[in-house]
Amino acid sequence: MLLGAHVSITGGVYRAPERGRKLTCDCIQIFSKNQMQWKTKPLADADAARFGEESKKHDIIESVIHDSYLINLASPDDALLTKSREAFVDEMRRAKLLGVRYLIFHPGAHVGSGVQAGIRTIADSMNWARNEFGSLDVTPLLEITAGQGSVLGHSFEQLAKMIDLLEDQKGAGVCFDTCHAYAAGYDVRTPKGYERTFDMFDDVIGLDRLKAMHINDSKGKLGSRLDRHEQIGKGYIGVDGFRNLMNDERFRDVPMVLETPGGEKEYARELELLRSLVRIS
Repeated sequence: MLLGAHVSITGGVYRAPERGRKLTCDCIQIFSKNQMQWKTKPLADADAARFGEESKKHDIIESVIHDSYLINLASPDDALLTKSREAFVDEMRRAKLLGVRYLIFHPGAHVGSGVQAGIRTIADSMNWARNEFGSLDVTPLLEITAGQGSVLGHSFEQLAKMIDLLEDQKGAGVCFDTCHAYAAGYDVRTPKGYERTFDMFDDVIGLDRLKAMHINDSKGKLGSRLDRHEQIGKGYIGVDGFRNLMNDERFRDVPMVLETPGGEKEYARELELLRSLVRIS
C-alpha cells in the first residue's frame, strides 16, 4: 500500500519530502501555503523545482495537496464565493508548479441556501475554476465529509451529483476519508459493512474516481456526523476496521495519508501499525 501522512512545509515547501521520508512515508500530503490565510506570497520557481528534486531524492512516490480551510465553493455570499473561487484557482496553479496532480478539498457548506442550491454552486465553482485554470494537469478531488452543520458532500449521492453537473466530468475525482465516511454513516469497521460501503461507492460514483484516501480513526460513532479524527486503533473504527482497507488490493496504488491528532510525533508508529495489518500471501 502507498502509505504516508500530512507533513509540514515549515522552512520551505521543499522540506516536506525529507520530513515524510523520516516518518517512513511513501507518499505525503501538504498545504501549499498557510491554510488559514487568504493572501500569501507566490511560490518561487526555484522552491518548486527543489520540491521535485527532494521528492525523488527521498523516494516520495506521490504528493497530494489539501486546499485552504477558508475556501467555501458553496457559499451563498457573493464576496466570499468570489474570494473562494480565486483562492481555489491559486491552489491549482501552485499544485501545477509543484508537479502535484491531485488537489483535495472539502466541497463546501451551503450556510442556509439549501442542499440543492449548495450542490449547484459547488459545481458552478468547479466549472469556473477549470475554465480559469485552463489545464488538465491538476485534478480536484472532492473529499467526503462527515456532514456537520450545513457541510455538503457527506453522501455518495451528493458527491455524484456534483460531478454530474460538471462540464468536464473526466477532470474530477474523490478523496475517501475513513473518519468522515464512518461519521456520515458508512460502516467501514466490519468486513460486511466495508464491502457494502465500497460496493455502493462503485455503484453511485465509480471506483475509478477514487484517487486518494485520508486514513483516520473516528472519535464519533457510526452516523454521528462528528468530524473528529482519532489515532489509528483508538477510535470507533478500530484496528480491525483498518485491516479491511490494508488488504484491499483495489487500492494498492492509491495514496493514503494520515491526518491523525498525534501529528508527526505519532505518524511513524501509526504507519508501522497499518503496515503490520497487511496479510502476507
